[in-house]
Amino acid sequence: MVRNGRHIEVQIAADRHGYVVAVGCRDCSVQRRHQKVLEEAPPPGVSDEVLRRLEESAVRLVEHVGYHGVGTVEFLVSEDEFFFLEVNPRLQVEHGITELIAGIDLVEIQIRIARGESIADIPIRRRGIALEARVCAEDPD
Repeated sequence: MVRNGRHIEVQIAADRHGYVVAVGCRDCSVQRRHQKVLEEAPPPGVSDEVLRRLEESAVRLVEHVGYHGVGTVEFLVSEDEFFFLEVNPRLQVEHGITELIAGIDLVEIQIRIARGESIADIPIRRRGIALEARVCAEDPD
């Protein structure tokens, strides 16, 4: 059992030239009916050390399986421990908040990778925070 677990995602990009980068992390813990309701980047209250380890683990995984493209590696995090959940080999809805804090365009990066270009020269400038919220409309009855 994991107490106080959080759903943390690591955005990655990997080209066909062997360059893999973790673009940033986001917290997607607030969910309703398995749908993410609130996403925040970078994850609040997670130490820089844990974020660094998450990103390193995501990069190693992507390198090991030979993945090329933009994707997301998801983890269950509890304090300073984390556990692999899954890899999504695509852009997710939340990618926009990662773009905002990294100063990049992930769609452009995905296209460049598909064309066989290197992404090693793309500058990632981490700054600020970003939030995304999903509005849920339901019939309360």
